[in-house]
Amino acid sequence: MSVNGSAGSGPPEDGADLLDAVETFVSRFVSFPSPGALVAFVLWVAHTHAVQLFDSSPRLALLSPEPGSGKTRALEVAELVVPRPMHVLSASPAAIFRSIEAQRPTLLFDEVDAIFGRHGKGDDGSEDLRALLNAGHRAGATIPRCHGPAHDVRMFPVYGAAALAGLGDLPDTLMSRAVVIRMRRRAPGEKVEPFRRRLAAPAGFALAARLDRWAEQVTDELHEAWPTMPEGVTDRPADVWEALLAIADAAGGPWPARARTACVDLCKVNVSREASLGVRLLTDLRAVFDDRDRMSTEAVLSALHDLEEAPWSDLRGRPIDARGLARRLTQYGIGSAKVRVGEASVRGYRREDLWDAWQRYCAPTPEEAEQAEQPPQPQQAQASAVPFDLACSGTVPEQDHHPEHDRPCQSGDVPDVPDVPDSEHPEGVDPDEDPPDDVPEWKLDLAPEPERPTEADLARWEAIDLTGPEGEAA
Repeated sequence: MSVNGSAGSGPPEDGADLLDAVETFVSRFVSFPSPGALVAFVLWVAHTHAVQLFDSSPRLALLSPEPGSGKTRALEVAELVVPRPMHVLSASPAAIFRSIEAQRPTLLFDEVDAIFGRHGKGDDGSEDLRALLNAGHRAGATIPRCHGPAHDVRMFPVYGAAALAGLGDLPDTLMSRAVVIRMRRRAPGEKVEPFRRRLAAPAGFALAARLDRWAEQVTDELHEAWPTMPEGVTDRPADVWEALLAIADAAGGPWPARARTACVDLCKVNVSREASLGVRLLTDLRAVFDDRDRMSTEAVLSALHDLEEAPWSDLRGRPIDARGLARRLTQYGIGSAKVRVGEASVRGYRREDLWDAWQRYCAPTPEEAEQAEQPPQPQQAQASAVPFDLACSGTVPEQDHHPEHDRPCQSGDVPDVPDVPDSEHPEGVDPDEDPPDDVPEWKLDLAPEPERPTEADLARWEAIDLTGPEGEAA
């Protein structure tokens, strides 16, 4: 892990101070749309110096709707602080394969909208690049290619860091593997320094060398890192942000908290981008159904056509029809069925058939989001016969005062009570011995009747004085 293959030397680096210095350097020349975007850019730059220590390397996507938004400038500044930068403008896929194998460069793609073409589709070369970028975010990834005059199959390693800048969006497969920063033109009040490479290069190269040294210092920590993800960041977004959060945790200071705030903010931005036409259809159907259990196909189509700012009344020159609706919903496992509307039985759609797709593909409604954010209410504990916990308190609480308990205890003679035989083990029967074979089984369950008191016992009990000294009953 060194810049241009040469190991750095010098005093130990403080990670937080070093990232602060990189942030200051970058912000001199580039205006980012939010503080979180700048934090993500700095962490991505730092991770390129330790990319071989991570299981995956996120793509950095600098995208904007219009030119002149600072995308190319951000790549020019990144070139000064990342290891072995390689600008990719017109390089062939074969050249990139061999460059990754020989040098492990940091790829910097500019004008990717021209590479992938409209809707992310292009020629065979662009498809090869897309395959390289998709697979190359995972450590150990290779792509087979024929090599040499004998067309021997050779596995080319493709893992490495890559940043991409362009207009519009990237193909969905790349967007899901990228930290997406939506660049925008600077407002009149946003000022940055003019960028002159020959003037900025010495400071940038010095920071790159310091990043190399620091990455070597924290090699073991980064290799064993399992950063804690913010709540709600799972699956692919967690893969994307794992390396950046590990860098922030190793740097310490305010960076772990800043990194997680940036993670949550940028993940929201990526999720909120324009949904596919299929997801848009599911979302609009949820609004159309409202609280209905079923709707006829005719009613569904009429409601979709009436939605303002929706594409269904003019979809490629004509409104969506029953066949187009069925075709688009089939890919989500949804089909029409016979439904009863009023007194008629017609073809239509049922809420229960759409519910699963709504839960999987549509963003939560405001009511669902509000309910998810509320903490669960603790359940009321059931009434217990013991109103306190001796193990927790260590003391017995004072009992409520009852006046009737203040009366003095009275003493008296208690009459003898005749013994009551043990109903489970009658006299003469040893409970540990097996019963004799000649005793019927039904007799084993019978207990002898208790002995009744005699007339002499009753007379003796009546003669006993059961009253206290004041004539009160004891």
